[in-house]
This record gives sequence, C-alpha cells and structure tokens, in this order.
Amino acid sequence: MSRLGLDRFSALYLGAIFIVTFGLWTPDLFLTMSTVQSIASAQAIVAIMAIALIVPLSAGVFDLSIGAVVNLSAVIVAIQQERNGWGMWESIALAVAVSVLVGVVNAFIVVKLRVGSFIATLGTGTVIGAVQVIVSNQTQPLPPTTPGWAELTQTEVGGFQVIIVYLLVIALFFWWLLGHTPLGRRLYAIGGNPDAARLSGVKVENHIWFSLIVSSALCGVAGVLYCSLSGPSLTFGAALLLPAFAAAFLGSTQLKPGRFNIWGTVIAVYVLAIGIQGLQYVTGVQWLGDMFNGVSLIVAVGFASLSPRIRARRMQRAAVEERLKAAENEPAANLVSR
Repeated sequence: MSRLGLDRFSALYLGAIFIVTFGLWTPDLFLTMSTVQSIASAQAIVAIMAIALIVPLSAGVFDLSIGAVVNLSAVIVAIQQERNGWGMWESIALAVAVSVLVGVVNAFIVVKLRVGSFIATLGTGTVIGAVQVIVSNQTQPLPPTTPGWAELTQTEVGGFQVIIVYLLVIALFFWWLLGHTPLGRRLYAIGGNPDAARLSGVKVENHIWFSLIVSSALCGVAGVLYCSLSGPSLTFGAALLLPAFAAAFLGSTQLKPGRFNIWGTVIAVYVLAIGIQGLQYVTGVQWLGDMFNGVSLIVAVGFASLSPRIRARRMQRAAVEERLKAAENEPAANLVSR
C-alpha cells in the first residue's frame, strides 16, 4: 500500500477512477471543457471555505459558523450596493469587517467564556442566521450592478474564471503559513496536545483567537466572491458547510496523513465534486450531492481516526521484528567471539 502511495494519494486514485468511469459512461457530457471549467469555478468557494476551516481545525478548534458567515457576507455586500448605494469596495470592506467581528465573538466565547468550540460556533451560526433575516428583511437581494462587480470573479484567465487564481493565491499563502512558519507549527502543536504546547511556552489562547478570526475573515472574502460569481442568496451558506467539512477531513488523509493540510484539502474538494458531477450526469438525481458528501465525511473522519492506530501498530510490529532478529543473531555473535 505504501509503495503505491495509497496511504497518501488515495484521493488522486479515486479521482482517476471517477474520470475514467464517467468519461466512458457519458463522454459527451463529462469529457468536455465546459464541465472542467464549471467544476473548477463552482468549487472554488467550497475550497476557500475548507481552507478557512483548516486554520482552527489545525489548533483543534471547530468553526461551525462558516456557512452562516459566508451567507451573511454575501447578503451585506449585495444590499449595501443595491439598496444603500455604496460603492463596490466600500461594500466589500464592510462585509469582511463584519465577518472579522463574528470571529472575534467566536473567539471570546471559546477562550474567555470557555465554551466548547463546537457548541459556541453552532450557537453563533444560528444567531448570524437571525441577523441575516433582519438585515435582508427576508427579501432576496438583487444582484449588484456596480461597475466591475461581475468582472471581480468572472474575468477569464487562460480559459478559466479568475476566481481560480484567487483560490490558488489563498491556498499558497496558507500552505506557507501553516507548513513553513513558526505560527503554523504552534497551531499544529496546539491541535496535537494543547497542554503540552502550553508547557512548551506556546500562548494557546492567543493562537485560538487568531485561528477563529482568520477563519471568519476568509469566509467573509468567500461570501463576497460567491455573490460576485453566482449572485446573492439567503440560503447557500448552509449548503456549503457539509462539503467544506468533508473536504477538510478527507484532505487530512492525503499527502500528510493525520494532519489537516491545504493541498490535500483542495484535492479532496475537486475529487468529491468530480464524483458528484459524474453521478448527476448518469442519474439526473440532484440529492446525490448531499448523500455523497455525507458519506464521504463519515468515511474520512473514520479513516482519519483509524490511521494513527494503524501506524502505531505498524511501528510496534516493526519494533518486535527488530527485537526478534537481534535475538536470533545474538547466539551466532557469541559463538564467533568464542
């Protein structure tokens, strides 16, 4: 298994199987450039949300409010332009600022009030949903017509919409931040064992503040990009929560098994999307997406939990084999010395 890379690249193998299977099954629909471009652009928002989710997950903290934050950001940026006459950049700044404020509230509840992150962010997500109803007055916002608004994400670069470039830039930055800076190493240390990290001098609470604020800020950006790409919606955020979690946990089994990582997550987002798109082409059933993501999340979490135990057993088995070999060679060595 390790020689074939199945322990680190299983998602790539699975993606290849999807491409071959659905390419042979529905070549006229699946093997087209329009399908590639559609999947690439449509999943960029999910990938950005999953990256936002990885930052607190690396520190062992959940953020279940990401779907609500993305939705609120999209609604604010649309309403400020269409109803209140704000400019595009002023509206974007307000949407991201509100998202940062949500991150501050999340961090305060988790760090200062010592409420578990799962419950805290679930609660704030529900509150954000109510705030969104108040802000929108339960009315679907109209798409902004501000000059340059659609071009923000829909300008083509190399045949793909520019939102793919945004995703790559964000992924590169957080890959560097989490994998190649002391800050990233401290976040992973906290996620592995917060007590040990604290004894090593890491300011655990400060890093949790940082992770939750960054998560919400990045979700605010994702909401703005979604609104520019697809138009405002009152409900899309909740629908993207499950795919983001599924990708984050499936990604933790790729490239660096047992660790939430950026590129494994991006790969997972697109592998899941390829599978869902292929199944929808074959069956025409729309609910397959939710089922596919739900099953993938369960399998990914189960595999992520099982992998450390499997590696521990392999290490124990290897240690036992080394001891046995040493015990077998010891009598021969004694005879030679005599």
